[in-house]
Amino acid sequence: MNFSAARVDEHGGEVEETPTMPAEVSWEMLDKSRFFVLGAALFSGVSAALYPAVVLKTHLQVAPTPQAAASAAAAAILRRDGPRGFYRGFGASLAGTVPARALYMAALEATKSAVGSAALRLGVAEPAASAAASAAGGVSAAVAAQVVWTPVDVVSQRLMVQTSPATSAHYRGGADAFRKILLADGVRGLYRGFGVSVLTYAPSSAAWWASYATAQRVLWRAVGPAHHDSRGAAMAVQGASAAAAGGAAALVTMPLDTVKTRLQVMDAAGARAPAPTTLAAAARELVREGGWAACYRGLGPRWASMSLSAATMVTAYEFLKRLSTKEGEGPL
Repeated sequence: MNFSAARVDEHGGEVEETPTMPAEVSWEMLDKSRFFVLGAALFSGVSAALYPAVVLKTHLQVAPTPQAAASAAAAAILRRDGPRGFYRGFGASLAGTVPARALYMAALEATKSAVGSAALRLGVAEPAASAAASAAGGVSAAVAAQVVWTPVDVVSQRLMVQTSPATSAHYRGGADAFRKILLADGVRGLYRGFGVSVLTYAPSSAAWWASYATAQRVLWRAVGPAHHDSRGAAMAVQGASAAAAGGAAALVTMPLDTVKTRLQVMDAAGARAPAPTTLAAAARELVREGGWAACYRGLGPRWASMSLSAATMVTAYEFLKRLSTKEGEGPL
C-alpha cells in the first residue's frame, strides 16, 4: 500500500504530499521461494532464543498450586532437569515451526494485500484500509497456522512438563509423545484445545496487526519523513510498535491461554488427578484452585516473551521482506 497523504488545492485538484511512512513491501513484490527459505532460518533462530520463557510460562500454568514467583519455578526446573530442562520439547516445536510460520506468513500477506486493495477501491480512507487489512490478515494467519501448530503445541508442551509434579506422564521424545497421544485419544487428542487456540489467537492476531499498523503510522509521523530511508529508524519504529502490541495482546489473552495450556497438558492419561475435558470445566477448576488470579499465572514470562518476541520477530520479518523482494521492485 502507498502511505502518502494528499490535500486538495484551491482549484479542487489533489496535491501529493510527503508520505507519512516508508513504502511497504507487498505480497506481489516478494520472491516466494527466497521468502520462505530465509524465513524458516530467521524464525527458527528467534524461537530458539525465546523458548526458555515459553517453558517457564507452561510450568507456571499447569502447577497444581501457585508458584511464589517465576524465579522459584525457574530454579525448580534447573534443580530437577538442569539447563536442558528449558529446552524440553524444542525439537518437536521446531519441526512444526517451519510449516506453521510458512502458512502464517502466506495467509497474512495474501489476505492483507487482497483486503487492502479491495478497501481502497471501495473508497475507504487509507489509514482505515490499512488497519482493516492488517486485522483481516491477522485472523486468517492465526487460523491457518493453528492447523499445524495445535498438534505441535500439544506434543511440545507435554514434553516440557513431563518432569513436573503436575503430571506423571513420561515420553522418550517427540515421536513417542505423538504416538502415545494418537493411540490414547486419536487425532482428536492432537487437536485438544484447537477451538480455544483459535478463539485466543485469531482475535489476538487481528488486534495485534491492526495495533501494529496504527502504532507504526503514529510513530513515523512523529519521527518525520527525513528518516524514512534510515534503517536504524525503521528498526526502532517497528520494534517499539511490535513490543507495545505484543505486551497488550499478552495481557488480554492470558486467561484463555492458561486454560488452553491446561486442557492440552493435563489429560487424564498423564495428570495425577482427573482432568477437565471442556473449556468451561477447565476454567472452573482453575478458578477453584487459585481464584481469578490463577488465570494470570505465568503472565510475567508470557508478557516478556510476547513483547520481546514481537519486537524481534517483526524486525526480522520486515527485514526478511526486503531481502526477499524481487529484483527491480519494492523500496530501496
